[in-house]
Amino acid sequence: MRISLTQKIKLKKFNLDKLREECGVFGVSNHEDASALVALGLHALQHRGQEGCGIVSFDGKNYHSEKRQGLVGDHFTKSNVINKLPGKYAIGHNRYSTTGETSLRNIQPFFADLHLGGLSIAHNGNLTNALILREKLVKEGAIFRTTSDTETIVQLIAKSKRVKMVDKLIDTLFQINGGYSLVIMTNKKMIGVRDPFGIRPLVIGKLKDSYILASETCALDIVGAKFLREVENGEIIIIENNKMSSVKPFPKQKARPCIFEYIYFARPDSLIDGKCAYEYRKNFGVQLAKETDIDADIVIPVPDSGVPAAMGFAEYSKKRFELGLIRNHYVGRTFIEPSQSIRSLGVKLKLSPTKSIVKNKSIILIDDSLVRGTTCYKIVKMLYEAGAKDIHVRIACPEIKFPDFYGVDMPTKNELLAYQKSNEEMCKYIKAKTLKFLSLDGLYAGLEKGKRNSTYPQFSDHYFTGEYPVKPEDNLGQSKITQLSLLSGKSNN
Repeated sequence: MRISLTQKIKLKKFNLDKLREECGVFGVSNHEDASALVALGLHALQHRGQEGCGIVSFDGKNYHSEKRQGLVGDHFTKSNVINKLPGKYAIGHNRYSTTGETSLRNIQPFFADLHLGGLSIAHNGNLTNALILREKLVKEGAIFRTTSDTETIVQLIAKSKRVKMVDKLIDTLFQINGGYSLVIMTNKKMIGVRDPFGIRPLVIGKLKDSYILASETCALDIVGAKFLREVENGEIIIIENNKMSSVKPFPKQKARPCIFEYIYFARPDSLIDGKCAYEYRKNFGVQLAKETDIDADIVIPVPDSGVPAAMGFAEYSKKRFELGLIRNHYVGRTFIEPSQSIRSLGVKLKLSPTKSIVKNKSIILIDDSLVRGTTCYKIVKMLYEAGAKDIHVRIACPEIKFPDFYGVDMPTKNELLAYQKSNEEMCKYIKAKTLKFLSLDGLYAGLEKGKRNSTYPQFSDHYFTGEYPVKPEDNLGQSKITQLSLLSGKSNN
């Protein structure tokens, strides 16, 4: 049974207690099967966005665009769709919205006819001054048709008085602020851009004579491409005539990549700084064990994201690792629109306790993060109902006390459990016997960076510290500003 987008959106409410990355991007230059490779790359990046997906191709004369709501596998595995996307050049995008409604008009890549030719763009991240720029552009006569901050980038490129496309792009980059990575396709070039702090990720790969740009290395692996390197912070990669060049227009500064790529966002098999994300997450578990002195029978993870940390914790503490919770991987595809009575079951739709394992056991429960606490409360309750004796919750990152403005969909400050409550109050709220978070020093130790540089932190760790590398100009006060258009999100045009 296929479920509708409306049903999928309702199902998404079951897991609102996890941070959500905005999107994944993928581009292929000079390959006969460019669109098919993009579809495979987006499939590997599906964890970065599930609301919509799109591909734009270029056949040397015309651009071709296909966009769909929902998952890549539901649409771009069909030959009749891929056949609509001819050409040796293509870019693609997975979307999870943080600005703009969930509607077809907001699905990327975007395309525009400019004076110099066509331009298509896929964007991962958020601009922190999009509303300010948008208001200025509208007053000057610009016409917007989407509610996405990405369109602001397109408008600025179109408006630039510079002659060459790369110069128009540089002109634009000096006007926008935020965390972003861009993949851009023109008549002659494929371009990759990473923000000056390198907050949002972008990597370069090569498949024979074809260059590839992607959000993560796991997307290179699926198409058999060789990983060359990460795009540096503030770097523009230009691919033209099967050759790659680099431009660095910004003043040189140290990178501050998003720390949650290491903790949660990146797929475990993706390389970051030369190591798989899995290894860092296992390190976090080791550091958490070093900071914990609890007598318990077993260590169990919250699947799937808590597994590496739980393994590291168990190995270091020499405690027994068990899969005390089993995840139902198919609920998102097969479950029908739930009634209120079913919806109230919440987390049980996705997780089930291994009763014979947890019964009469003192448990150390490991998860990667704690946001609102609602999911953790339900899991603890479910384990007690399955017969657990004691539950000690351990979180493999520090307390999340501050929101993000660079492409991560997360609650406002007042909705974050750690901002509202003390450790004791949080423990009482989730009904655990004890609760402990990994320290900030422990997190940095797990990242193998030594101690945090308080003058210039090695990562964008504002979730825990409130120290933002880029000022959130559009987001003042407690609430997110999302009104980018007067057109209803239900309007599909």
